[in-house]
Amino acid sequence: MTYPLDKFKNEIISQLKKILSEYECEIRLEISPEGMGDFAFPCFSLAPLVKKSPNDIAESLADKIEKSKWIAKAEANGGYVNFFVDDEYLISSTLRSIFEMKEKYGHLQKKNKKVIIEHTSANPNGPLHVGRARNPIIGDTLVRIFKAAGYDVESQFYLDDMGKQVAILAWGLNNLDSKNVPKSEYDKPDHQNVGFYQAANELMEKDEKVAEEIGEIVKRSEHGESKTIELIHKAYALVLEGINKSLHRINIQIDKYIPESTFVRDKSVEQVINKLKKTKYCHEEDGAFYLDLESFGIQGRNTKFFFLRKDGTTLYATRDVAYHQWKAKHADLLINVLGEDHKLESRQVEIALKLLGTKISPRVLFYAFVSLPGGKMSTRRARVVYLDELLDECIERAYREVEKRRGSELSEGEMKKIAEMVGIGSLRYNIIKVQPEKDIVFRWEEALNFEGNAVPFIQYAHARACSILSKIKDEKRDFDSNTLKHDSEVKLMKQLARFPLFIEDASSGYKPHIIANYLYETASKFNQFYRDCPVLSEKNTMLGKSRITLVDATRIVLNNALELLGISAPEEM
Repeated sequence: MTYPLDKFKNEIISQLKKILSEYECEIRLEISPEGMGDFAFPCFSLAPLVKKSPNDIAESLADKIEKSKWIAKAEANGGYVNFFVDDEYLISSTLRSIFEMKEKYGHLQKKNKKVIIEHTSANPNGPLHVGRARNPIIGDTLVRIFKAAGYDVESQFYLDDMGKQVAILAWGLNNLDSKNVPKSEYDKPDHQNVGFYQAANELMEKDEKVAEEIGEIVKRSEHGESKTIELIHKAYALVLEGINKSLHRINIQIDKYIPESTFVRDKSVEQVINKLKKTKYCHEEDGAFYLDLESFGIQGRNTKFFFLRKDGTTLYATRDVAYHQWKAKHADLLINVLGEDHKLESRQVEIALKLLGTKISPRVLFYAFVSLPGGKMSTRRARVVYLDELLDECIERAYREVEKRRGSELSEGEMKKIAEMVGIGSLRYNIIKVQPEKDIVFRWEEALNFEGNAVPFIQYAHARACSILSKIKDEKRDFDSNTLKHDSEVKLMKQLARFPLFIEDASSGYKPHIIANYLYETASKFNQFYRDCPVLSEKNTMLGKSRITLVDATRIVLNNALELLGISAPEEM
């Protein structure tokens, strides 16, 4: 599918290539700021080639651009050539495109490329906590965006089934009396079992014998002892079930769980160790083996990347190298979503992969942690706010808002349904709207704002569109693009036309937050249109029909963009 703005863009590039045929230059267009055209061509890189100022080049190019069914005009401004689309033609083409494609509008052509997106991968020793909530939400949003961008996508959860964290849980479940373990109010297996992990961790730090026993579990699991592996799997299985229930609650589905032990059992880790030992960067220290990474730009105490302990056990990062070698054989593109505290380990894995000659290195999206006004959290120390608690609070607060606004009109069931959509949507939106690398302090007044950049504002715009359309008996969408000339109509239409460009930008730049920004801008422009342009009360029949068509087109695009963020689009608020 070639979208209207793609055709406009192609027309511009075609004309520029013809005019600039004698120069070897890349022609890249930018989206113009509002009021300065629709696409802009910067002329700065041409100045050394043409031996003229960027402004003179822009003026010369603008004079040579020919009008077409797409290009209404071209103007020079400050070293840029600004291109203006023919509004009427864009409106008619975009409306046809939206109603032809409906729920697929915005989606890009198939690329025949496989992408593996690894996200969440939380230790299955307790419930997900708020600090790490960003990982599954960013990961799942990327999955949705890359699918819309035409990729074959598989989400993976790398399951730490043989590290120290699950060994502590297994020891706790098999050695502690439940009477001595903190109880949870939540009737979910991850909440019921996390107390065993916390109590065992506290004992391990005080009692050397407990620490030794837990160390033995780790060692035996790595040597492939089936009884120990079975013991660990039994310990974390229920916790993982609880984690999955939490993920399902926020509309997240994992395609594949990849156990860490897979790569120990099939000897992949052993092969990694043997190959790393043969590199010139490998050294031995007290029976342990490490890579010296100083020549790769790693400084200070982090220059030594230990991949094999002196007792013969491997580290998480070593097993991670084997996992990434396996992934590289099964995909064209690898994406990892990791907390900012994993930057060093991620770099170590990347260097090891290059030393091993692995053709594909992962693209890593690092995120800062989410906090509530109260500070950082730790599962280990039982200083934590769990994701389930935050979700319950989101839904409860959303319910109070719905009850306050529409309690006299809606049934209890209707209010609860809306509260669920608004509450969960608020959490997902408030996390995804911020660039991953920036810190988030989750504040209720921002998340549940019906007026500002928050999900209730966007969901309300969708519900308003549905409400308008529910009053129209005729489902046939007639329009005359020549009637849609009001500034608010044109701005809204252009915003709808840009949706495919935002999907392309979000996928190519690994920027999920720009879909949230797009949604807010679209809802804002729809509200401006509704304020400025009568729809149901419009007396001009064709103009009224055209505006109804524009409302329906907006509804489709809002729904499609909300779907990319895993957020429900309510028909009533």
